[in-house]
Amino acid sequence: MLQTIEVEIDATGHIHPLESIQNCQWAVALLTLLKPPVDEALQLAEPTLAEDWLKPENDAAWAHLQPAK
Repeated sequence: MLQTIEVEIDATGHIHPLESIQNCQWAVALLTLLKPPVDEALQLAEPTLAEDWLKPENDAAWAHLQPAK
C-alpha cells in the first residue's frame, strides 16, 4: 500500500515525519522537495509597502521613535 506523509527536513538534512507511519516495517521512499508555504497576500503587497516605506514623509512620521543621535 502506498502512503504519503508530510515530513520536515532540518538544517543538517535529517528527515522528521510530522505524522505516524502506519504498518511500516521496511520501506523504500521517494522524496519530493517543496518550497516553504508563502503568504500570497503578503507577497502581492510587498512592492507597494516597500515604495511607501521609502518616502521621506514616512521617515518624518516615525522620527520620534528613533534613538537620539
